[in-house]
Amino acid sequence: MRRRVLTTRENLPGDGLARLSESAELVAWPGTEKPGPGDLAALAPGVSGVLALGNDPVDAALMDAAGPSLRVVALASMGFDNVDRAAAAERGIVVTHTPGVLAETTADLTFALVLSARRRLGAASASLADGSWDLFRMHDYLGHDIHGATLGLIGYGQIGRAVARRAHGFGMRVLHHDPYAADDDLSTAVDLSTLLTESDVVSLHVPLTEETRHLISARELAVMKPTATLVSTSRGGVVDEDALLHAVREGRLHSAGLDVHEREPMGRELSPLVAEPYVVTLPHIGSATESTRAAMVDLAVDNILDVLADRPARTPLPGSVRA
Repeated sequence: MRRRVLTTRENLPGDGLARLSESAELVAWPGTEKPGPGDLAALAPGVSGVLALGNDPVDAALMDAAGPSLRVVALASMGFDNVDRAAAAERGIVVTHTPGVLAETTADLTFALVLSARRRLGAASASLADGSWDLFRMHDYLGHDIHGATLGLIGYGQIGRAVARRAHGFGMRVLHHDPYAADDDLSTAVDLSTLLTESDVVSLHVPLTEETRHLISARELAVMKPTATLVSTSRGGVVDEDALLHAVREGRLHSAGLDVHEREPMGRELSPLVAEPYVVTLPHIGSATESTRAAMVDLAVDNILDVLADRPARTPLPGSVRA
């Protein structure tokens, strides 16, 4: 009897779902919108695996709806805050994610945000598009240099190191704060206070956990340079968006570049940060290239196939139950 696997989308990049369908019966959420917890739970009874995206809620209710047959939850995502990891551990369910395959692509996008926010490219482009650029003025759209600036990386894993490599091409001095990472030839390890006070650009590369929620709040923003730029391609909840909005509006922070937001997706109810001229906002596209998204799905599928074949998962979450 073929195993059943729940996928939270009918269509995903690459041929991963086709490969999975050769070994398992796929049960797919058929909607075009993000499914709610109840939507997925209704499809879950009897499934052995779940393939979910990074913002699909995988909670205890979904696991219980699947029942004892559920062995693996595979995320096509590096982040994992959408999964109740404690509930998975209690039920002996392996949880996997997709590190490695998206690090370089996300680092590219991180640096695009650094350049766009620091040089005010969004506001300058908008002035051209709306017809308001009518004269060359020496004081229009003044930003700050990237070359020779100090970059502070909070979190120094695969993506942080990839960003550091790019920063060296711009002649930047690089600092990092990460309890698990010492100095290397790319960056110098410092405490968080030193990083915040010395950096011209602060870039966030940490997962969203209880310890990192609102890691950047009013207190941290207050010690950053008023000429500094904050960039985040991690998870929205790492930044207190209300505090960031006030800091930018009051001129206590030069600019920000955000690919992630506390509320995702936004729909038509936009965050006020979207309209701020000194803030560049994107809709969580850090890994959005054809090859990278396909690689993420492939790795998630490989993890499911391995666990269902009683092999160790390739990329289990740290601390996850082992297959």
